[in-house]
Amino acid sequence: MEPEQITLDLTDHVLTITLNRPDRLNAWTQTMFAELMEAFEGADADDEVRAVIVTGAGRAFCAGADLERGGETFTKREHEDPDSIPRDSGGRLTLRIFESTKPVIAAINGPAVGIGATMTLPMDIRLAADDARIGFVFVRRGIVPEACSSWFLPRVVGISRAMEWIATGRVFDAQEALEAGLVRSLHPKPELLDAARSLAREIAGEAAPVSAALARRMLWRMLGAEHPMLAHRVDSRGMLYRGRSADAAEGIAAFLEKRPAQFPDRVSDGLPDVMPGWSAPDFR
Repeated sequence: MEPEQITLDLTDHVLTITLNRPDRLNAWTQTMFAELMEAFEGADADDEVRAVIVTGAGRAFCAGADLERGGETFTKREHEDPDSIPRDSGGRLTLRIFESTKPVIAAINGPAVGIGATMTLPMDIRLAADDARIGFVFVRRGIVPEACSSWFLPRVVGISRAMEWIATGRVFDAQEALEAGLVRSLHPKPELLDAARSLAREIAGEAAPVSAALARRMLWRMLGAEHPMLAHRVDSRGMLYRGRSADAAEGIAAFLEKRPAQFPDRVSDGLPDVMPGWSAPDFR
């Protein structure tokens, strides 16, 4: 079944996911959540996908949760169990993106507020239109940050800037986001998606997919490591497994022969288990 609130385009091994409710500034709904979860599941299962871009249709990236229900917007959660704390759907999505085996690029084409901002935090690289505006506005709505942003945001921009943005709840411009390191670069809006696609094609065309997937997992997991020795162990195991791979032989041969590499290994065959206990928790 075709999705209703996102669109998908696979070109040159790059999957572009576009939030597609332009009449509502791509506001977040449970339908959009379910379709995004399915899209990331599909991307991981498809070896033709080597990089993912997420952007928005129209003038906004995502204006946050759809507030059509007014004060009841945040009072109910799907599959609510009266004996347990319900999980927010934004957090379920960010955990799914965190577990992605494909590098993920956010092309923030316009306003990104609330979940529109927090959903980008587990994405690996963020580009923004030079007139984009971003806001972690939760305290101004009487709620708190969601979508695991209390873990992601301080790791991206540092605790001081994260707390400033969260405590004030103000909406800030793209230049401030760039200076804080939240976004990698700014672009005129008509050029943004081309810039994101150029970067994604470089990843898709030059990187061994299994190595890129494993490297992504290593870097994200090491953000919480208590000592560099843990990284040394993981790096050593990764080098052992990947150094013996057909990809490594091809990568070296291609370099010596001055030709593009044709990496044979596929992510769907499974990533090396370089760190026991790294199996994903239930993020669904």
